Amino acid sequence: MKMTSYKRSGVAAFIMLAVMSFSSVQAHEIKAEAGNAKIAAFDIVHSQVDINDHWLTFNMTVSQNAGETTPTPTGNLAGSDVFSYVWPTKIDSATVGFEKEQGILAMAITAHPDFDDTPLFDENGDGNLENDGNVWHSHWVVLVPDNACGEGALKVKDIPEGETPALPVTWPGLPILIDSPGYSPVIDGKSIKVRVPFRNAKELKGVSFDGVTAGLRVNESMHAPLLCVVDVFDVASGDLSLPGTAE
Repeated sequence: MKMTSYKRSGVAAFIMLAVMSFSSVQAHEIKAEAGNAKIAAFDIVHSQVDINDHWLTFNMTVSQNAGETTPTPTGNLAGSDVFSYVWPTKIDSATVGFEKEQGILAMAITAHPDFDDTPLFDENGDGNLENDGNVWHSHWVVLVPDNACGEGALKVKDIPEGETPALPVTWPGLPILIDSPGYSPVIDGKSIKVRVPFRNAKELKGVSFDGVTAGLRVNESMHAPLLCVVDVFDVASGDLSLPGTAE
């Protein structure tokens, strides 16, 4: 099933909570009640981050049909939609190759049929590296607030023209803080999972995280802000308090 993204009230409140102090009450996993999202594929019931040797494994469970719902193609990059399963964390952005303390570092599994932002990888296996944005794939992104996206809204952080910040080696060349590392998500039934290699994974034990399903949109102007969070489908904690801890 495909659908166009929909607006949901409370986006501004969600974003305000993102930049507030996080709750001190934490647990390894986050369990959520079903029925908080209109679409079952984005209705989070569980979010978890596991540490095992040199790996982080990001897990999310939804009510049903994980990955089945993707944006309706528009035929244009400007104004096109991105659907995502996201784990916001308190991992420092420098850990994955960006500058230090750039914003909220999040692992995101995304699909967007109108553009391809993984130029090093051929997710659909057809020999063309530039036509598989509609296949669910992984990104590291850095999120920051920007009222240009709407009052209290978040965006993927833009790189100002002329600046050359530190970037991961698999940065896809877009003028935003995004990485396309090629970690393949596994989507099966109600589950979304992606395994991420980390040489210092055990040093991240106890780091805070949450789970979010959301829609983003490429700005019509194609200028900063380039990629805004416009829809929040569900939040595992209910308030983006990042109550989970990676263990």
